[in-house]
Amino acid sequence: MDPGPFLRGVAWLDEGRPVRADPADTMRLPWDTGERATLPIGVRLEFTAQGARAVEIRYRATVPGPTDALRDLAHGFALWDRHGVVRELYTEPAPEAVVRIELPGGCGPFTVHPPETQSPLILGVRGVGGGIAPAPPAPRWVVHGDSITEGWWSTRPAHGWPAIAGRALGWDTVNLGYAGAARGELATAEQLAELPADALTLAFGTNCWSRVPFSAPLLYETTRVFIELVRQGHPRTPLLLLSPVLRPDAERTPNKLGATLGALRDAMERATRDRIAAGDDRLALLPGRDLLGPEHLADGLHPNDSGHHTLGLAVATAMRRAGFGAG
Repeated sequence: MDPGPFLRGVAWLDEGRPVRADPADTMRLPWDTGERATLPIGVRLEFTAQGARAVEIRYRATVPGPTDALRDLAHGFALWDRHGVVRELYTEPAPEAVVRIELPGGCGPFTVHPPETQSPLILGVRGVGGGIAPAPPAPRWVVHGDSITEGWWSTRPAHGWPAIAGRALGWDTVNLGYAGAARGELATAEQLAELPADALTLAFGTNCWSRVPFSAPLLYETTRVFIELVRQGHPRTPLLLLSPVLRPDAERTPNKLGATLGALRDAMERATRDRIAAGDDRLALLPGRDLLGPEHLADGLHPNDSGHHTLGLAVATAMRRAGFGAG
């Protein structure tokens, strides 16, 4: 069957392949953003079983690059149900192949997470011994951020914090995390404004300390206009801003413009609070500094699985407390 109705987490399609930036607007994006946007992070299959004892997925996959290997230590397909992971099948890159995944009893719903760093393209899906049907639609939650949002150092695609929060909320997570990027690019804000969403979360800022140095006033103004541009397309859509989480080496260390990560975080939070005070009652702030401790960091920057789990549940809780979530 056509896999399209079964796919979740899809932002845009480029000649049938899921991508995470508007293919008609890539020339305005930085090179690193465009490169990461080609990886189908967060794209998955969701279905219910109608007597099927297995599902077969026809796919095409490529060999991952050396940096991508950090994102997906287990290259394979993982089957999840409501209670957690059911089984994993490890696969090799192939121009075209079929993986067969045995299903447990019951009708589901079930989720299959492909090996993201192999840039898998799902070509077809079918039930074995019975039928399968696309899972019912869920509220669409668009999440924008950097490598932490993309899920780096989580050991499985399903273990990144946006995936965890999405499962807790019962939402369809669309992951627009760009490793090494997400520095408040205004072209990205305009793309978010045009993308359908029932809720949004912004989680950038860490790379504004190091990759491209910002001053605190510059990041304050960038945050202000980024939210303004998103609001032009989503004037009443629930929006949560998550400020940068703990990064011990940067908290009190000035960058090339003299800004510490603590000062940059404060600038983002002030810009958000100022907009809330001006009347944006569908905007909420989750300060990131104290959500994680050093024990939650795999490399001093990116969360380990425990950190992603903690962060995901904190975001889900913040969305609910702001009145944005249900379930």
